Amino acid sequence: MAADAPGTLPVQLVEQPRLQKVKEMFISKFGSTPKFYVRAPGRVNLIGEHIDYCGYAVLPMAIEQDILIAVEPVKTQVVQLANTNSLYLDFTTSVNNIQINKTKPQWHNYFLCGLKGIQEHFGLNNPTGMNCLLDGTIPPSSGLSSSSALVCCAGLVTLRANGKTLSKVELAEICTKSERYIGTEGGGMDQSISFLAEEGTAKLIEFSPLRATDVRLPSGAAFVIANSCVEMNKAATSHYNIRVMECRLATKLLSKSKGLDWKKMLRLCDVQSKLGVNLEEMLTIVEEVLHPEPYSTEEICKCLGISLEELRSQILSQNTQDVSTFKLYQRAKHVYSEAARVLEFKKICTEAPANAIQLLGELMNQSHISCREMYECSCPELDRLVDICLQFGAIGSRLTGAGWGGCTVSMVPTDKLNLFLKNVKKAYYQTDVQRLALENNSLFATKPGRGALVFVEA
Repeated sequence: MAADAPGTLPVQLVEQPRLQKVKEMFISKFGSTPKFYVRAPGRVNLIGEHIDYCGYAVLPMAIEQDILIAVEPVKTQVVQLANTNSLYLDFTTSVNNIQINKTKPQWHNYFLCGLKGIQEHFGLNNPTGMNCLLDGTIPPSSGLSSSSALVCCAGLVTLRANGKTLSKVELAEICTKSERYIGTEGGGMDQSISFLAEEGTAKLIEFSPLRATDVRLPSGAAFVIANSCVEMNKAATSHYNIRVMECRLATKLLSKSKGLDWKKMLRLCDVQSKLGVNLEEMLTIVEEVLHPEPYSTEEICKCLGISLEELRSQILSQNTQDVSTFKLYQRAKHVYSEAARVLEFKKICTEAPANAIQLLGELMNQSHISCREMYECSCPELDRLVDICLQFGAIGSRLTGAGWGGCTVSMVPTDKLNLFLKNVKKAYYQTDVQRLALENNSLFATKPGRGALVFVEA
């Protein structure tokens, strides 16, 4: 096995009702039995939103909800995908001709991203076919990373089916790159935590090189996830990719103003490391260099001394070609201040002062305000939900995941947890028919879970 590869766990199916059920459905679907099962968890990001693709550390934990796939490698070079949820249609394709449709982020395209990533990494000329049945418990488009968990799960499925091994870090890096086949310019947090998570601890995830450090959360608090019931699909909306571009453009303008080789600079963290200054100083530089009014494409071209044609072909991504104005000051300000909050959060967890819960809660609240005002990735329902959570006893509450819908995460003193859940249910979910229908999977306390695993029948 590769050093620190995802584990393989022999299990008795009698003790695993979910695996047993998936096995039975697999048999009735394909007329044969699965040879192994793979699970990859979703995650909740406690703090550090929209900064992984800028090169900064983030602080997520894996949740219990996951994507589980039952797999049978087959001799034909065909992949047959089925889902236990009948809303998701079956899909069949040849393993030698993987076409990923960027215009429609359908569930099978995320599977194909993971499959293609592993095939390309090993240059597999003759990849094995597979029958796969997927069972997911992560609410889709909720900001809990159901899509990245599916890419990771598919990557590990393909690896195992083809008899290859990789470390968790290599798998995370391959899956981060391969999710870009569907048009999501993500930074790698979701894939990293899906593979590197360990039970009982959150992780500080740092990039270049990718590494994960345990973060022990305070014992007197629970983390509660609440779904706003507004769906947001990263690959389907341009908001996300526009933010990625705004950060890239801010990087270029800040670099140029400081006499750095701006053409080589891609991420906001590069500016900081080249200048050798701290995050506080970077915030001062943002104030000096960038203006709060939106920048037109013309002004950006003028600042950089390039033509509109060069801007479009060399800097802007395919799906941001037609955007005419960009907010650079606000986005850079959010990223540098959020990066500092992540480090402060980790420091408080390590030092564990008497008022740790209070201090962490304040950081979460500042994070939400910055996401709302500076990064503009919240929405009215998320803001309302954060207010309700704070009103009923949360010490800190913020949106988590990309935003524009999806979930909030709140830190609640353990002794107030039951009352908190009851009141939030009443105030947010029971006032709306649509939310009431989704209520059961929408509000729950969560503990740090373990990362991706392979199960085999003992």
